[in-house]
Amino acid sequence: MKELHELEEDLDNLTYLKSKIKNEGFHYCFKHYSSFEEIQDPEFHKLRKKYLKVADQLENLINLKYDQLLNTIENYD
Repeated sequence: MKELHELEEDLDNLTYLKSKIKNEGFHYCFKHYSSFEEIQDPEFHKLRKKYLKVADQLENLINLKYDQLLNTIENYD
């Protein structure tokens, strides 16, 4: 079981994270603001990395579809 000071530190870190999400936005917070290494939770970091990977995949798909449609329209006869 964690010591009280460790629990308080965990709470401080999560309070900071929630504040950054509120102020910066969820996606920006994880993509550009910080990797939040001070949070000592393996599940958090596992999901954070998965989120960033899927967000990149979605962004790439959107860009690909956009470029394909633009190319099709530009070459439409």
